[in-house]
This record gives sequence, C-alpha cells and structure tokens, in this order.
Amino acid sequence: MGRHLLLPGLLLFLPLTTGWTTSNCLVTEGFRLHLLSRFLLCRLDSSLPLLALCSGVSNLTQALEAVPQGVEGLCLSGSTSVLPPDAFSPFPGLKILKLFLSLTKVFPGAFRGLGQLQQLSLTFHHLEDFFLPPDAFGNLTSLQHLHFHCPCLDRNLGVRLPPTLRRLGISSRCLQDVGKLADIFPDLVLGPSSGDAWTLDVLDLSFNRKLTMASPGALQGLQVGTLNLDQTMMKAAAVKGLGLQRLDALSVMHTDLTELPAETVAHFELQELNVGFTRIGHITLEALASCRSLKSLSLQSSRLTDLPPGFLAALPRLQRLNLKGNKLQSAVLCTNETGAVPGLGLLDLSCNGLQSLPPGAFSCLPHLQELLLQGNQLDWLEGQVFQGLRRLERLDLSNNPLVTLGEAWLAHLPELTTLNLLSTSIMLSPTWDFWGPENLHDLRLQFPSGPSGIVLSVPTRLTSLELRAARGRKLWKLASSIFPVLQTLTLNGWGLQLEARNITKIFPALRQLFLLGNSLEALCSQDTSSFFLWQLPRLQYLRIQGDGHSPRPCCITGLPNLQELELQRLQSRARPHSVQLEELVGELPRLQVLRLAQTGLETLSAAAFQGLGSLQVLVLDTETGIVLDGSLQEHSPQMPQYMYVLGSSLACQCANAWLEPWLKGSPRTYVHITPRQLCQPEAGSRPKNPLFPFLWSHCPKTLELELFLGSSALLFLLISLPFLQEARNSWILYLQALFRAWLQDLRGRKGEGKRSLYDVFVSHCRQDQAWVVRELLPTLEGGWGLRLCLPERDFEPGNDVADNVAESMGSSRVTLCVLSCQALGTPRCCLELHLATSLLLAAPHPPVLLVVFLEPVSRHQLPRYHRLARLLRRGDYCVWPKEDERKDDFWAWLESRLGRVGLV
Repeated sequence: MGRHLLLPGLLLFLPLTTGWTTSNCLVTEGFRLHLLSRFLLCRLDSSLPLLALCSGVSNLTQALEAVPQGVEGLCLSGSTSVLPPDAFSPFPGLKILKLFLSLTKVFPGAFRGLGQLQQLSLTFHHLEDFFLPPDAFGNLTSLQHLHFHCPCLDRNLGVRLPPTLRRLGISSRCLQDVGKLADIFPDLVLGPSSGDAWTLDVLDLSFNRKLTMASPGALQGLQVGTLNLDQTMMKAAAVKGLGLQRLDALSVMHTDLTELPAETVAHFELQELNVGFTRIGHITLEALASCRSLKSLSLQSSRLTDLPPGFLAALPRLQRLNLKGNKLQSAVLCTNETGAVPGLGLLDLSCNGLQSLPPGAFSCLPHLQELLLQGNQLDWLEGQVFQGLRRLERLDLSNNPLVTLGEAWLAHLPELTTLNLLSTSIMLSPTWDFWGPENLHDLRLQFPSGPSGIVLSVPTRLTSLELRAARGRKLWKLASSIFPVLQTLTLNGWGLQLEARNITKIFPALRQLFLLGNSLEALCSQDTSSFFLWQLPRLQYLRIQGDGHSPRPCCITGLPNLQELELQRLQSRARPHSVQLEELVGELPRLQVLRLAQTGLETLSAAAFQGLGSLQVLVLDTETGIVLDGSLQEHSPQMPQYMYVLGSSLACQCANAWLEPWLKGSPRTYVHITPRQLCQPEAGSRPKNPLFPFLWSHCPKTLELELFLGSSALLFLLISLPFLQEARNSWILYLQALFRAWLQDLRGRKGEGKRSLYDVFVSHCRQDQAWVVRELLPTLEGGWGLRLCLPERDFEPGNDVADNVAESMGSSRVTLCVLSCQALGTPRCCLELHLATSLLLAAPHPPVLLVVFLEPVSRHQLPRYHRLARLLRRGDYCVWPKEDERKDDFWAWLESRLGRVGLV
C-alpha cells in the first residue's frame, strides 16, 4: 500500500505548511535522483528541479491529480489505454514526458499545452495497434526528442512531426521495411515540391527485430547525423539505397554482419562506424582503403584475432578506436613502416587476452590521450613500453596479473593525470615511486598479498586516491606526507594506519571519503577521539559499506560539515542484531541526506533526529521489519522533508497502527512507502492482507492512539477558531438557505405570482467594486432596467454579514458571481460562492447561477467544494475580455443568459 504526502512547498516552492495523501507516485528533486535510481522504471534528467514517477496508473485523471504542477520530468506506467484531450495541460512546464502505458488511442490535443516539452517517449504494451492522430504533436513547439516503443505503427499515416525535432526513435514489432516510415511520417521524405530537406541528429531504428528491407529511396532527401540499426536484420549495405542526402555515423551492433561495410562508409564518407558484437573476425586492407574518412571506429567483441599490417596507416583521420573484447594476442599497432598517427586520441584494447607489450608498442601515437588495457593477461611491463606517449593523460591497467614493472616505467608519461592499478599483483616496496608524471591527480592502487607493515609513499599532489587490499591482510601504512589538495579518498577492503596523529594537516582539503568492505573495528573503537575520521572537519560526503562481519553497530558523529551519509551492509550475517537509528548516527548538525541499506535498523524514533537538525532526505533501503515509533507524532514538525521507504518493509506490529492517520495529516514530511506492504494473518497461513487495514482490524484501539486522534482533533479545532470567527454559524446558514428553498417549493403555485425582491444578486470583492460600478451597473440597471442587489449598497445596516448574504441571495432570481484571484481570497466572497453552489446542487428549483471571470483562473485555484467546471454548463460562465472589440460578445452572452429567465 503506497502512501505519499505532497507538500505545497514542494509544489509551489513556498514554505512547508501542509500535506495530503496520494498513491503510487514518487516525487523527488532532480539532484536527489541518484539516491532512488535503482528503484525507478525509467530514467529522467537529474538536472531538472522536480520529477514525478507514477506506477500502476489505471485512471489517468486521478493519477495526475497527485502530481505537483511544477514538475518538469514525468514518468507514468500502468494500464491506461486512452490519452484524452488536454491530458497534461495542468503541467505547462513539463520538459520530459515518458509514458509506459497500454495505449490504444491518442485523442487530438492530448499533448496540448506542453509548449516547453523537449523529450517525449511513448512505450505501449497493448498488443493491438493504436491510433495516433496526424496532428498529435502539432502543439509541441519545443520538442527535440521523440521515441516510440510499441507493437505496431502501421495503422498511422500522415503523422506530422514538429519542425524542432532532432532525434526520432522507433522500436516496433512489426516494422519490416524502412519505407513504411515515409508513410507514417511524410515529413521525413523530400518530395518533388518540398523545400529544404529534413535534418535529424539521430534516427534510431534499433530493436526492430523484423526490419530486413530498405525500399529504394525510402528516405529520399533526409539528412541524418547518426543512424542506429542495432539489433535489426537489415544489411548495412542496404543503407546506400535509402536515398539519404547525408549520413555521418552508422551503428549496426548485434547484427549478423561478417565484414566491414566498406562501400557504405565510402558512399557517405562516414565519420563514425560502430560494428560491435558482430561476426567480422577478419579485416582486409582493401576494406580499410574505403574507410579513410572514419574518425571513430568501434570493433568491440567482433571476434578479431589479428589486425592487418598498416591498420592505423590506412585510417589517417581516426581519433577513437575501440577493440575491446576481441581475441587479439598481440597489440603491435606500430611498426617500422607505420608513420605517426597524429589524430588517434583514444585506444581501447581491454579484455583481449594480451600477454605482453613490446617496447615502443604505441610509439606511433604521439597524441594518444587515453589508453585502456584493463582485463588482459599482462604480468610485466618493460620500461620502454610507453615510449612516445608524452601526451597520454589516462592509463588503465586494472584487472591484469601485473607483478613486475620496469624501472622508470612512467618516465615517458609526463602528462599522465589518471592511473588505475586496481586488481593487480604488483609487489610494492618502500622505494616504489611514481617518478615521471608531474600532473598525476587520480590514482587507484591495489595492495597485493605479501609482507605488511610497509610504509608506502604516493604522490602528494593527488586530488583522488583509491586504495584496495585483499581480504584478510594486515593494515598498511601511508607515509605522513601532507596531501594538500586531496579531495576524494577511497579505502576498499582495509583500514588505514598513519604514523602521524594530526590527520587534519595531512588531508586538509578532504571532502569525500569512501570506506568500502571494512570490518569497521576502528570506527567502533571505544576511544573514538583517536580515530582519524573524527578529525576531518571539512568532510562533506561519507559512504561506509561494511563486510557483513561487524559485531556491533557503529555510531557516526562529530563531523561538523558532513552533508551526505550512506551506511550499507552494517548488519552481521553470522550474528544479526537489531539497532535503532540513534545507534548509527549522532551529532551531525549539517547533514542533509541519510541513506541506510541493510544496517539492521528496527526502530525509528524522535530521539534519532535530535542531532540531525538539517536533515532533508532519509532513504531506508532494504531494511526489514521497521517500527516507526509513536514519538514521531510529536516530533513531525522537525522530521526530514522527504522520507523514502524503498525495498524495505514495515513491521506488522500494532506499534505501527498510528502511522496511517499520521501520514494523512503530517504537516511537513513527504513520505513514500513501497507499495504492497503485506501482513500474514496467522503463522503458517498463506493469504496476506495490506498492512494498514490489517493493523486497524487486528490491533486494539489503544489509549495512546485515541489520545493522538483526540489531540489532533483538538489541535485542528484550535487552528480553525479564527476561521470560525470569520464565518461563524455558516453551516447553519447553508441549512437555512436550503430549508427556505425547500419551503418555497412546498408552497407550490401559491408563490408563483410573487415577484422576487431583486433580479440579480451581484457577489464581488472590494478590489473588483470599481469594475462592477463602472461596467456592470450602468448596463444592467441603466440600460436593461434590472434591480441589482449590491452588498455595499443594499445590505441592511446592523445585520450580520452572513445573514444579509443568505437573505439577499434567497430574494434574487439570479446570482452573478464576479471572480478574480482577489475574490477567491476574500472570506465573504467564498461564503457567497459556497451558498450559491450549495443551492445549485441541492435546492429543488435552484436559482440561476452565472459566473464572470475578470481574469483567467485555474480550476486548481478554486476550493475543492465548488469546482465550477463540474457544476456549470459551458454557457453559464464567461471571461471579461480585455480587448474592446470583444466586449460586445460578452454583453451579448449576458443578455442571452438573463433573457432565458425572462429578465431581459
């Protein structure tokens, strides 16, 4: 059972004051998206300020009522089959919309009002075809990305594309011929009378598994940056006959390609080609001769065993080369006959089974900036192997059985900034250094098995350092040099011993710390003041991931500037123990985000938040049997703004019985609880019931719960006293007005000849009085001779305002409400509108109710009890025009409405 509390502060970016309950929608701010990403069905842009993701959508209108109007990214999934007109008009600021629905029909105007929408993704699960009107996207004047993932598009013809479109993606189960696209989207084809050709940055036809044909001239005149044919049966050579005016890049991954599409490359002079995960196996120099235009070539996992001599010389413009995942036994790319290849900046030779690199293996690549060699079988490197790579910035040697490194092996890499030596077996020694690179900033280093107690010296100008050690080894030591600019430190699988105590001077700039796979014995030391963690006052981000062997909880406290904390896998697998949140975190005055996963958390109480005064987000991930203590009721104003219970379960205990009414009335916190929280009625029984109904039916109504409900009602009454003073006895007036209408109906014909005291009762606020006197009064009284009741002029002096309103409204044949934003904020106008709509709904012979809007007013600004759009017919309300030429239409409308009741 999902529960969400949406905050007006979240919706309108105003101070947090109240909330209400919705279902199946998760709302988050974009920069918090990484905390929840593994639980989300679709990917949204984290740069957007407000996102909403709703699942299980069966009633689209009802689901969208729970979505904040300020969202810029929206994802919907469920069984909805129809998109009605103006389905998303309440969200004019939407920039990304992704729909995972069972749509069969999209009505015209379904996307009306989305003038800022930039990305639209439509995924349809329904097995039948669906209908898309030709002008479905006519109002999307900012749309750049459009993607379809559906069973079939064949029924749709002549669909117009917005001129701003730059990326079009279509994945259909029935698309067999590219030529069908010209029938569905005629804008793609350059006809005889057409002007400039259509241009797309990307045309994505991937995952059309039945796509085999390309009718000649199917896309005549279309200009395409990148054509994606991954996971299709279409031949790369057939692309030449499509009639494309321009093509820059082609991707044919996961196809049955057996050779380079050299003719296609030459025909379009392609700059990028991706033939990864194919069966090429061998490349000839003749094929390469037609590929001289390529700047990027990906041959990943293409079953290559060797490369022809002069491979690089045949591709003089090549800048990026991906050879990952092949079976190359040798990396001899540079020979005596190979001249310098100045353009190549990235070379990926990872996961090829390379066993050795000869000296000068890359000497012909003077401008190479990235060299990726991870996942091979390299066990030694000579000192001259990287000769000539004086501009290399990134070198990855991870996941190699490296043991020996030649003397001064880094001397030829003066510009190196990033070095990865994780998962290697290098024998480190006190004399092992990094002489050569002066700009090395990012270092990842593996500690192999072997003698311990060695003091290791690493470069002191690093900004990021990761140290990883094999399980079960003793601690290493770092030399007590100062790291003046180190901002990120990762310790994976080991603790850290330092010769110096003053860790603040050693890491003065440290901002992020990752402790992964640690036993946490040092963290849980009784004498925490001696541990280095508590001496890092500038630390802002801390992530601790245990190894599943922690004997007891560890409390993180004393970090004055910590803003984000993640605690994972702190629960002992052998001896699991339950903990309270205050056992895990202590005094962290600036902490904004707290994420807990598999920590053994059992109880969450108000005491846990005493030292977390700035906490904004709490994420409970993969925790089982959580009890939210009743003390949170009184502490709720100090609770975090967002609380996500994802992949976790609440305990089926009566201690949680108070939670549902609190969720419905929580004044500040937005809470999302994973849907389908179930309880098993009895041990051994199979059926399970939803959590909250189960608790309310099986738990006694305890005194504490009754006191909570009673105190909540009393608090609400006290808060409502000022409003009751303003509109005292208003409910009696409603009953009195309805009773009077019923009594008049009982009198029947006896009162038919009796005239009403007034023709029109005019409800308005003081701010709109000038319009009533200047525009309405001269026409209705002076021109049409009607008797108007104006509150300021005709109310009986000395009588209560509410009495005057009820009496005058009951004595008028027509009630005319003049509405504006100011009027909706006036108590008297709200009272008059409430009485008028109550009579309209309940009176046997209701009076005529007309509404004049002096300015456009959103239906969401109207109080829920008088949503006029549901009560009035189309002709019973009108907007006062600002243009003089349209005012005659307004008076004609008013005259016709009054004429129907015999007043004009």
